[in-house]
Amino acid sequence: MRYCGDTHRMMPHSHPARTIPASLLALLLVTALTIPAQQPATPHLDDPANLAGERVAPQDLADDLPINHGAPALQQLLRKLRTRASFMLIVAHPDDEDGGLLTYLSRGQGARVAMLTLNRGEGGQNLMSADFDDALGLIRTQELLAAGRYMGVDQLFGTEVDFGFSKTKEEAFAKWTHDRVLYDAVRAIRLYRPLVIASVFIGAPSDGHGQHQVSGEIAQEAFKAAGDPTVFPDQIAQGLEPWQPLKVYARSPFARIDTQGMYDYAVSAYVPPSFTNYVTGKVTTTVPKANVVIPEGNTDPLLGGLSYVQFARQGLGLQRSQIGNGIRMAGPGRADVSYHRYGSKLNQPDGDDSPLETSLFDGIDTSLVGMAVQYNRPAFKEPLAKISALIDQAANQYDPAHPEGIAATLREALKQTDELLQFATIRMNGFTTDQFSLLHELRIKRVQLNNALILAHGITLQATLANPVANQSLLTTQPQIEVKTTFANGAETADIQNIDLHILGKTTKTKSSFGSLQDPAHTRLRIPLHLPPGVSAEDTLRVLVDSELPPTRPYFSRPNTEQAYYDVADPALRNAPSTPPPLTASLTLDDHGVTLTLTAIVADSSDSKPRQAAVFVPPVSVSLPVSAAVVPVLKHDFLLSYSAFNSESLKAPKFHLEIPPLWSYTLPPELNPPHLTPPPSGRNSRETALVRTVDPIAYRPYDINVVAELDDRDYHEGFRTVGYPGLTSTNFYTPAVFHVAAVDLEAAPNLNVAYLPGTGDDVAAYLPALGVHPHIITVADLNLTTLSKYDAVILGVRAYTAHPELAGKGSQPLLDYAAAGGVVIVQYNNSHFGDAEAPFPITTPASSGDHAHDVVEESQPVAILAPANPLLSWPNQITRADFNNWVDERGHGFAASWGPDFHPLLETHDPGQPPQLGGLLYARTGKGLYIYLGLALYRQLPAGVPGPYRLFANLISAARNPGLQK
Repeated sequence: MRYCGDTHRMMPHSHPARTIPASLLALLLVTALTIPAQQPATPHLDDPANLAGERVAPQDLADDLPINHGAPALQQLLRKLRTRASFMLIVAHPDDEDGGLLTYLSRGQGARVAMLTLNRGEGGQNLMSADFDDALGLIRTQELLAAGRYMGVDQLFGTEVDFGFSKTKEEAFAKWTHDRVLYDAVRAIRLYRPLVIASVFIGAPSDGHGQHQVSGEIAQEAFKAAGDPTVFPDQIAQGLEPWQPLKVYARSPFARIDTQGMYDYAVSAYVPPSFTNYVTGKVTTTVPKANVVIPEGNTDPLLGGLSYVQFARQGLGLQRSQIGNGIRMAGPGRADVSYHRYGSKLNQPDGDDSPLETSLFDGIDTSLVGMAVQYNRPAFKEPLAKISALIDQAANQYDPAHPEGIAATLREALKQTDELLQFATIRMNGFTTDQFSLLHELRIKRVQLNNALILAHGITLQATLANPVANQSLLTTQPQIEVKTTFANGAETADIQNIDLHILGKTTKTKSSFGSLQDPAHTRLRIPLHLPPGVSAEDTLRVLVDSELPPTRPYFSRPNTEQAYYDVADPALRNAPSTPPPLTASLTLDDHGVTLTLTAIVADSSDSKPRQAAVFVPPVSVSLPVSAAVVPVLKHDFLLSYSAFNSESLKAPKFHLEIPPLWSYTLPPELNPPHLTPPPSGRNSRETALVRTVDPIAYRPYDINVVAELDDRDYHEGFRTVGYPGLTSTNFYTPAVFHVAAVDLEAAPNLNVAYLPGTGDDVAAYLPALGVHPHIITVADLNLTTLSKYDAVILGVRAYTAHPELAGKGSQPLLDYAAAGGVVIVQYNNSHFGDAEAPFPITTPASSGDHAHDVVEESQPVAILAPANPLLSWPNQITRADFNNWVDERGHGFAASWGPDFHPLLETHDPGQPPQLGGLLYARTGKGLYIYLGLALYRQLPAGVPGPYRLFANLISAARNPGLQK
């Protein structure tokens, strides 16, 4: 990068030392005593996402909760400053968390609280958009971060992928591997270094979901492993010291346990009760004893009189892709939740033999002086006691109406913390794990004191792109970046040391424009080094860039959806929720000899809510309407459409295709009209190629790469923003690769098909591979006159959830259409669909959590009950080979029961599960046909699995099927 020189820096680091004035040199010496408190210990710990929390973090752009700002935030910090209690909860998926517990500990007790979520919910359902798999994982990550703003927690993630519902722990471990899950948990614990850990699940069938069971077992195993330096020594070599939590708990089992045994809701059956303590190896048949009861129903004045669980539920309600637009709020009164202790390093008896504890931290000195006790540093007791006394004094004197009143006390506490950090860094003999841990805790306190003093002063900092751009993003080829910083001062004069811009975590030298100061008299002034009280100032920082910048993308990805874990581009980011924002600004202040730091994420220039971080994107984004398809094996050509968006409207990229050997392609003029005059905001370029195949091997997948060339650069991928209004968005990148397979496939010609979208699926986009271009309809189109022109009407996934007006008589037009000779295909639904909506009695799962009839192992055999049935024999003869190579699952929401008018065509089941015949049912009704389809074809078509295309072709061709004509 090439940087413009500074114009009015106080600390010109590039100047020779002899040019520094004596007064500035003294300032530098003071700074040298305080800055090490912000730096990693030796050996160096590379933590770019600040998961350890040792550095001042920027304010979350999306955080507009009043409790996290101003006087309420300071009152929260005062609670945290008075304790060293720390805690980590380990769960499997977003929405597994015990929000009441986390809110109670963080907001009520002032503990430093983290949550490790093993996966990002990629295999779940989506009630908000048509994004699934990895794109859904990005959405649910942001939803969980939004919920965390209510709970007041730090968040970490594993590298595991939610591959769909799993009924056993063994299946989950087979997909993820035991070492991978343990590695993620141990690394998270060593980074965050909590005194106590816990899990919501216990690692037994009472947890239901196999992934739940994994999280319960791993939490206990990680309790033992994290403190062992022989476990994952590569982490130690990277500068991450071992850490031994002092206790580990798990929530009391959810499932009922009675004389019939232990209920496993994953298979809707009782199993013999068996509970394993993975710390001690002890196995019992009795319910684990409650050792701690968490009063989650207690109210807190800081929460506006709400209870901890009520406040957490408000955050849970933001996880809308999973739970929709509503959440059942907890009522007032007691809401106690019990936890069992599975392990302790405090010489406590077994949890089954222990009396009730008063808190999760019983037996642990959580006072600040407790650092000296735990790490056997007697010399630290007195200075820690002094710091603690100052914090107590500030807390006792705090007046929300005048937060500045405790600034002097907090400043003294921060000054003494800096002195203690300097002493701890220099005077200790040798480097030990205890020294590492003590420095970690002191740095945490320094960050908290820094933030508390900033809040007491009422100082704020904001940073925004200075030059608005059409698409609100910066290009990777950006020649210059300009950032406007705005900071407001509180009740005291602020002595400014530095205003810095950081690109990809590295501080850059910038050229500052003439800043402006707005005083009460509205007089415009240049930014002074001493900012008077009660004013705001602006400064524009500019940096010239002479090398290409990397796109801002998730640091985790996988080559295909069959890989059940993510590859990590930067190992130092492992466990981070997301890639850190590429641009941040920081303000360094001298507060009467104490260094204070504010940081801010540089936001884009839009006025969106929530505000979005400025990100880097490539100038060209290549996209395909669909990423996979099949073509009939006897058809030797097919059309392939693709497009590219270029942010510069006057430039058009040139396309070319990388195709299999001997294949060729042309660009039919009738399908590629001349480009129209582009709009000023950017250019969309499109092409359609006629691809000719040469002797494709049936059922073998072939890849075609689409390349767009612009300014001598080739672009092989595209990106799109995933999210929905009100949620922080993420750019999701996909390679511009089209997967095609030649398949023995036919569909009735000239079919006219309608599609009513449900809660989100891409089935309609993949029907053109069958020669069908479906008409997308709405509920308003459901009348016999409109529907009568269609050969088939397909309802998208969970259509009855997406359209409540279809309930009962709302479905009558569909029934009338089928009776008149049409074909209705209802894809997977739950309890919103049943007898009242179908022509004959049928029941579907009671809720999305009822998995008794799901078949989740995609490789399980499928028995064809009626091979000669017209639906399975025309125009394609369906065989067992059509069920090879499926992804994710066999099906979801299989019908649970049905009347004699419905006929099952297939049977499949998971190991140990009763035979499931509800995946494909059909019934004759009047002159037509009514089909219920629980098979997960909506997951198979986008993956390019051949057999489901053949089966779907039969279903949509049913109106033309000679064997079904009356």
